Amino acid sequence: MRIDRINVYSAQLPVKSGVYRMASADVEALDSTLVEIATDDGFFGWGETCPIGPVYQPHHALGARAAIAEIAPGLIGQDIASIRLLAKRMDERLNGHGYAKAAFDMAFLDLLGQKLGVPISTLLGGALTDRVPAYYSLIVGAPDETARIAADKVKAGYPRLQVKIGGRNLDEDVAVVHKVWEAVGYGARIAVDGNRGLTVAAAIHLDRLCQAIPFVFEQPCNTMDEIATLKGRVTHPVYLDESTEDQNAVLRAISMGIADGFGFKVTRLGGLTKMTTVRDLCAIRSLPHSCDDAWGGDIIAAACVHLAATVEPRRMEGAWIAQEYIKGHFDQKHPVIIKQGHIAVPQRPGLGVKPEPGMFGKPVAIYGP
Repeated sequence: MRIDRINVYSAQLPVKSGVYRMASADVEALDSTLVEIATDDGFFGWGETCPIGPVYQPHHALGARAAIAEIAPGLIGQDIASIRLLAKRMDERLNGHGYAKAAFDMAFLDLLGQKLGVPISTLLGGALTDRVPAYYSLIVGAPDETARIAADKVKAGYPRLQVKIGGRNLDEDVAVVHKVWEAVGYGARIAVDGNRGLTVAAAIHLDRLCQAIPFVFEQPCNTMDEIATLKGRVTHPVYLDESTEDQNAVLRAISMGIADGFGFKVTRLGGLTKMTTVRDLCAIRSLPHSCDDAWGGDIIAAACVHLAATVEPRRMEGAWIAQEYIKGHFDQKHPVIIKQGHIAVPQRPGLGVKPEPGMFGKPVAIYGP
């Protein structure tokens, strides 16, 4: 089972509500990069990477395709059997750029799962459940409207809400947290996500002004060093998200004792294979975490759900997929959907999803014969 051809596509994913607002940026449409790998024995595997704009992380769509252009020619003719050897081949072609390599990693696992007749969750160690909890992300918005949406999503079955703050006056952020708590109470777990948008002083102030409200504080400040200074100065558990730029960053945060949990992104950490390492590190220290990504369609969604299914449920903070914010699906027959706040784990071999033929138009790049 050797790689015969690699097709690269670009898919535009407009935000259904018009804008997705975070502390760092307002996003109206996403440019997703898809990798299709064809093998000499007739299998097709898919991968995807979709940065949420160029400022959320040091990733961007054109950068992903440039990195793929460096990597892809060196993969033609390679055997799919060893994912570790394929990772080595990618590193020999290009240093870093894990978010681009992640798309290949998904496609490799998709192919191997199809060949062996098992879902990717089996290749990642085995599923512990047949459905995983999702969480809903409330964008930066007005307090009353945010609280209204929060209450609606709890009624819809979401067990966890992520409330985005930052990029505005602190009093508005404090009001949002209080209003959401008044609206949902213990009906859902709450994460208050600063997306790196608060200063250390602002994070401490918000913590004090919302001290009686139970929530986890997700990535309040820009850097890991800033977040380290919060230890012992805030009462809420602190989770790291954007600071977990690679496996070493996760290991550093755990060893420093500054993270009570994590928001993990599959593409940021270099793919599903590398995610299993940080998953297991967290298991050793009983640290909860999510399994999600910045954005993307059914391919990334399926990858996140497969991984989430392998995490011990008591440590699973949920899987975030972009379904609520985008129209349609890549795979109309087997879409990855949220139902009553949970997502069924695909049971078909590999990722369990296949984009509709021709839906992405002509490839933006082709490698191989």
